[in-house]
Order: sequence, then C-alpha cells, then structure tokens
Amino acid sequence: MIRVLQYDDAQDLVTRKAVRLAEAERAVAPILEAVRTRGDAGLLEYARKFDRFEGGDFRVSRAECDAARDRLSPDFLTAVDQAAANIRAYAALQLPPEKSVEYPDGRRLGQIVRPLDAMGAYIPAGRYPLPSTLLMTAIPAQVAGVRRRAVVCPKPSPEILGICSILEVEEVYRIGGAQAIAALAYGTETIPRVDRIVGPGNIYVAAAKKLISGEVGIDFIAGPTEIVIIAAEADPSFIAADMLAQAEHDVDASAILLTTSAGLAAAVADQVERQLAVLPTAEVARPAIDRNSAIVVVAAMEQAVAFSNALAPEHLSIHDASLIPAIRHAGSIFVGPYSPEAAGDYASGPNHVLPTSGAARLRGGLSAADFVKVISVQELTPSALTRLTPAITSLARAEGLEAHARSVEVRNA
Repeated sequence: MIRVLQYDDAQDLVTRKAVRLAEAERAVAPILEAVRTRGDAGLLEYARKFDRFEGGDFRVSRAECDAARDRLSPDFLTAVDQAAANIRAYAALQLPPEKSVEYPDGRRLGQIVRPLDAMGAYIPAGRYPLPSTLLMTAIPAQVAGVRRRAVVCPKPSPEILGICSILEVEEVYRIGGAQAIAALAYGTETIPRVDRIVGPGNIYVAAAKKLISGEVGIDFIAGPTEIVIIAAEADPSFIAADMLAQAEHDVDASAILLTTSAGLAAAVADQVERQLAVLPTAEVARPAIDRNSAIVVVAAMEQAVAFSNALAPEHLSIHDASLIPAIRHAGSIFVGPYSPEAAGDYASGPNHVLPTSGAARLRGGLSAADFVKVISVQELTPSALTRLTPAITSLARAEGLEAHARSVEVRNA
C-alpha cells in the first residue's frame, strides 16, 4: 500500500537511497582492463560469461537489420515513423546556432558548431527491450551530423534491429554490460572507439560509464527512474496511472505525488491499489510503490514546488502551468492532465534519456547539443589589438607570463 504522509513526515524522501556504485566499480574494473588490453579476446570472454554469447562475430549485418525491419507490423512502423518525426523536429530545435558579431572597436567574435565524429548508444535488453531508447539516442546524433553511430545491445529484439535499419545505423553490435562500454571507450579490433557514449543501463553499465568517463564523453550516470507529480485538483485515475507507469520500470523506481488536497490523496491511493490489482507488471510495480513511493499532503503549492526543487526529479508532472516559473530543477516537465510521462517516453518529441538521482540540478535531458562542439572564433584588426594591448600585457605580467605580453607587443612595434 502506498504511503500517505504529511509534509513534515516526508523529509526523508528528499534523501534518496544512495546508489552504491563502489562495489559495482570494483566488479567492472577487471572487465574494462581486459577489453582495454586484450581487445576482442577480452570482450568475447565476458560476453560469453555474462551474455551467453555464442559465436565469434559481434557485429550484426545490415542484411539482418533489414530483414527484421521487413517483418515489423505496419502499425509498429507507423508508430516509429510518427515518433521519429517528432523526436527529430525537437532535436533540431536544441542545436546551438552559429553566430558572428562585429564590434565597432574591430573585434569580430563568433562561434561555429561542429558534430562529434562518432557516438555509441547503449540499448538495454533486460526485463524490457527498449527500442524507444534507440530512437532517443540515435536520432539526436543524426540531427547533429554525427557521421558514425554505433549501437550496442546484448540481445537486440527484432524491433531494435528493425529501427537500426530505418535510422540507417551502420554499426550494430550484439554485446552488452560493462564489456560493451569498454569496447566503445577503448576500441577493439572489431569495434572502433567513439567520442561519446549515451544511454541507460544497469548499475554495472553505470559504473563502467563512470570509470571510462575520462577516456570518452558520457551523458550522465543513470540511477533508478523517478517521477514527482504536483496537483491540487486532478482525476485520481490519471495520477495513479502515471505513478504506476513509472513504478513498473524497476523495483527501485519511485513515484511521489505532492498535493494540497487530503481528498485527492486518499482517492489516488485507492486508485493505485485498484489499478495494481489488474496490472500485468504488478510484480515489479508493487515493490516500487510500497518501498519507494508516497503521497505527500502539503500546506500550499509553494511548499510542493520547494520540495520538488530539493528533489530535482527526473520527471516532473504539474497540473498547473503557472508553476513553471518557480521550477528550478527537473529533467523534463509535463504540463496538464493530457501530458502523461509516457508521451515523453515514446512519441511527443523531447528526449526520455534524463538525469536521475538529483542530477537534474546540473543538466537537462539528452539532446542534439550533446553531440556537437561549440567552437569560439575571434579575429582582431590591428587597431583592436592596439586598444587591448595594455590590458593583455598587464594581466600577462601579473601572472609571470612574459612571452605572452611580448607576443602582443611585437605586433605593435
């Protein structure tokens, strides 16, 4: 049964269960080293050990992906086309622009935007295969102009392989776990290294991404998924359904409702139980609801917003758009009763690869901007450099860098 708490009794919810990566890091360190030093041989050893990989070729052929695409149902293909179009359009909005400004003093300053050369997407295939994550990782990279996109997945479903064909992903590898992260980070005889690794995974994948983050870029280290809902008045069946949609991901998932209405709190608690009783994934959702989730009755909406900002949730659902100016930390915001979190998971456009465990204090979700570099450009006229010379030389000499100062003065001689 989900807990119904008063605000003063709910402060421990802000302190999440610590995601213990240290033990996982110790477990994956030998795997990373084996792949780094032994390449395909190390990769094959651990793929056979953990993924029961059979055979010697990790790479999935384009023909196999095309054949999988041809077997997909028309309804599924239509869904993919609609979701992909929305994801692609939203990703394009997130790209930083190139710009150049010429100042009266002779400085021309600007920025150019260049894509990464290569990216790797980790697509989970554990309890639930996630073809939607393939859309959310490969499409923004494609929009950004990344030429080489690699996908790793331990047991790719026909849907995942078919989408790789649709999105023209040329490199697909049937590997997973820490060994897949190591292959993307260090490169092997079969798998060239990439510049950035993105996508969610289990605690061992998260630990591996943390350890290799100095070698390549990563998106973030993902923890258990979570949602916070803020509502004073709402349909309790809608809210319960959204909480369960989050809870069914994982037994460590969490769903929290913040409301000023004791009546709504009771009605949502009742709906959670009613819907759980007929939910096929209740075996997973029930522990998440009972252990990690809660309904919190607050005194005012301001209190709810402050609580949410302290938590910095991955997903934030608000039923009143007027709260948006007060929201400071959230991975993604869903506004109104007809914007369920599931819409963002699949087809509305914004990315579903989002920061968890409070990391929304630091950044938002994955975007096309994660796959580009913004490079500054500057050009000075002789008169512009002359005007800046006193400032440059004074600062350089204050730091003891005489050659810096002279490199400017020689141009004014």
